Amino acid sequence: MGLFGRKKLKEPAQERLFALTTAAVTLDTELGLKPAGSAGIVFKAMSSGDFVRVDNELTELVDAVAQSSGSKIERTEDEFGFTWIVVKDPELEDLVTAIHAVASELEAQGFGPQLLAAVFKFDSNYGDKHPVYWVYGYKRGTFWPFIPTGEDQKRDNANELELKAKLEGELPIEPDLSRWFGPYGAPV
Repeated sequence: MGLFGRKKLKEPAQERLFALTTAAVTLDTELGLKPAGSAGIVFKAMSSGDFVRVDNELTELVDAVAQSSGSKIERTEDEFGFTWIVVKDPELEDLVTAIHAVASELEAQGFGPQLLAAVFKFDSNYGDKHPVYWVYGYKRGTFWPFIPTGEDQKRDNANELELKAKLEGELPIEPDLSRWFGPYGAPV
């Protein structure tokens, strides 16, 4: 309990995104996961009026982030109608910073509820050597691993659970496995 008998506020969920950069050494040296140089943030489409209002500011922000970090950034829509801002950069820290900047701008404009997830791709020497994605869910401020097998919409649950166990001390891992959605077809 905090001051005046109120519960302490949780740390802003968005700030937890930076835990990925602190876990980078473990991901690389202990697990053989190297940043693949690609990440994306996905959000629900906005109404056309809202989108026009935010679009110019978001474009300016994305351009500024790209210029300051040297990242390449593009916007795309997936087959389900969700909007993705995809960042290409060899440095994990720049990927996380760019994704955080976009999320912050969307929240500042009142679109925090539209934020769904950030997805970071890693090349792997792990398990069956499929790419590994670390997904960050904005609603709960937690991460989970996603390892698609490349066969239909199958995933490597055993290795996902192993990664969960190995990273629980470094990343805020989503404890409810039913919330571990798989971003199949993510443009990252």
